Amino acid sequence: MPNMRDTFLSTAEEIVNTDPDVAVVLADISAASLAETARRHPDRVINVGIREQLLVSTGAGLALAGLRPIVHTFNAFLVERAFEQIKLDLSHQELGAVLVSYGASYDMPMEGRTHQAPGDVALIDSLPGWYVHVPGHPEEARRLLLDSVPGDSRTYLRLSAQENSAPHLGVGLQTVRTGTRGVVVAVGPMLDRVLEATEGMDVTVLYTSTVRPFDAEGLRAAVPDVADVALVEPYLKGTSAHCVADALADRPHRLLNLGTRRDTEVRIYGTLADHDLVHGLDAGSIALSLKEFFTG
Repeated sequence: MPNMRDTFLSTAEEIVNTDPDVAVVLADISAASLAETARRHPDRVINVGIREQLLVSTGAGLALAGLRPIVHTFNAFLVERAFEQIKLDLSHQELGAVLVSYGASYDMPMEGRTHQAPGDVALIDSLPGWYVHVPGHPEEARRLLLDSVPGDSRTYLRLSAQENSAPHLGVGLQTVRTGTRGVVVAVGPMLDRVLEATEGMDVTVLYTSTVRPFDAEGLRAAVPDVADVALVEPYLKGTSAHCVADALADRPHRLLNLGTRRDTEVRIYGTLADHDLVHGLDAGSIALSLKEFFTG
């Protein structure tokens, strides 16, 4: 089965070939994969080179011209490097675009810290009115892209090399397992390892591939009047803590946040598994954290 990135590229190619109002803007990344489509539609597949600020500004210009831009590169460059352009050219002008990143928090460990962006969702979350999708499977990535192109929303679609074994194509928080001792919210590619970590535990597991807007009603429906909630996100720890707090503002609750570390900057190379372990996001570490939280 194609991975998320390949699925995105083939889906983007389909969209450009069938919808004359859609354009794709690239910064060298993935340009070779869309070369044939660029030859057919040179005015709607635009490669600006390694100029990521221009990448976003070009997308905004296309939106002003009436096109629906899909803007794509690695998230360290798309969100962190070009954040001012996202803020000024898109948000401040209330222009729509679909930003699609690849690289997640540390999908390319051999490229070093420059290609890692665990804070990307937190940055986008500082801007109001954005949709943020974190698919956990290629089929989810395809559906979320197809759903995001119509209209004029500002959407961030975060693709990853890590994925779950099966798609969950529902909307909002989906119940994957039920229990009575508490609730674990697994985001995107965290689901399989959360299911492994909670095997034999009497907890409810909820899954979502859309973190903004956060499904507050879905969470409220899943928790009792007094609740223990664990939030497992594949990026900066606690990014969605304020959403959980708002959703449960009228209910006594405890919240455990699991995600990439905030207390230190991890600069190791190694493998994905090495980074999972350092951040406590491997199944074994998640299991230890959840057992301590729910039984402590």
